[in-house]
Amino acid sequence: MAAHSGEETSPQWKTTIIVSSSLRHHDTTRTLQAQQHRVRWSDSVDPGAVIFPRSGVAFLLVDPQDHPEHLDVSGLIDRTQRFVQVHRNSFLLLYAPFNGKRQMEVLSEIQRSNLRILPVRNSAEIVKGMLTVAKATCKPHVDSIRDRMSLARAHIIESSPVWEMLRDIL
Repeated sequence: MAAHSGEETSPQWKTTIIVSSSLRHHDTTRTLQAQQHRVRWSDSVDPGAVIFPRSGVAFLLVDPQDHPEHLDVSGLIDRTQRFVQVHRNSFLLLYAPFNGKRQMEVLSEIQRSNLRILPVRNSAEIVKGMLTVAKATCKPHVDSIRDRMSLARAHIIESSPVWEMLRDIL
């Protein structure tokens, strides 16, 4: 008998993803396609954008090294703020090893804004982060998560010694 690895055995989650044409040759999109997600290319979304329509979540991939040294961080912040205005439920995927002075300066400036940032170091982390957020916010999965949280809360309340003590007092 084969040993069970403890991983989920349900079928892999697949969805349609709208991806900026600027990411056509990026490792991230190759990984998404290899996982059999339906990738739709678009020239009309922001460069670096990845949108999950069923989940209502959008990601903007930014690599500080893609920006020349003379580019001030405010231009990057303006770009991300416009993205947030268009896509209310959005995240900034900040692609950098965070070990250079320039990357730390960019991260520090961006953190002053009210953006939700997922720092990522490689394509595997980009894909994992996007899919985790998108799946958790997708309609059938969000309902399942809400139900499980409700059951867990009820179980905690029922088995709480505080509640037992209160019941005894009443």
